[in-house]
Amino acid sequence: MPQDLLFYYAAVPAVLLVGLAKGGMGDALSLIGLPFLALVVSPVEAAAILLPILVFMDMISLVIWRKHGDWTTLKIMLPGAFTGIALGWATSALVPGNLLRIVIGAVTILFCLRYFWSNFGPGAGKVIPPRSQRPVAASLWGTFSGYGSFVAHAGGAPFQIYALPLKLQPREYTGTSVRFFAILNAVKLIPYFALGQLGTQNLATSATLLPFAPLATIAGAWCVRRMRPQIFYPFIYTMALIAAFLIVHEGLGW
Repeated sequence: MPQDLLFYYAAVPAVLLVGLAKGGMGDALSLIGLPFLALVVSPVEAAAILLPILVFMDMISLVIWRKHGDWTTLKIMLPGAFTGIALGWATSALVPGNLLRIVIGAVTILFCLRYFWSNFGPGAGKVIPPRSQRPVAASLWGTFSGYGSFVAHAGGAPFQIYALPLKLQPREYTGTSVRFFAILNAVKLIPYFALGQLGTQNLATSATLLPFAPLATIAGAWCVRRMRPQIFYPFIYTMALIAAFLIVHEGLGW
């Protein structure tokens, strides 16, 4: 287990950033947090250390957002997400994680730029109605989310591509996201154990970082509860755009 101060100088900010994201502040903060930790340990070890902490944060988030969430979105996205996790487990040694990062990041960048063009470009002011539920698209993006979450910790962007155009109320969107990734992270524990990524040393390191998790998660939820939709959605799209650039940056190895 890493004991030097350099490790904790990187690990504590990483956990705080991931906790803010889990509270509802946007996936970009989580993606900023993981590279922090990867500065002092390998990316694989960083992911293994963070996963138990993510599960703990999920439990807190589920309590905070227990009254909010869109069950229809969950029901049509989760089967695809489970398929994606299974594919990630089966192909983890075959498909380069960097390639998936680049593809997911590029698609998300285009998706976010279209939003900003529609809302702040020359045609701004035109009301774009919420998208209806689309089971086929939900299955597709759910699969990408499950696969990306397993092999590259990049499951947030595909989820947002499907869920954001639904234009749920901020609390309902956050509750849906919290439930979706809580289920995914719990399911991921099984293949992570099977692949030997959750050994005694990494679990012990995770335990030393757990006290920082609830503070950051509660702080993120506090911010989301006070955001109006006119502020929430531009903020989340901005976070998704930053996350996408970070994913591509990591995929290209820059």
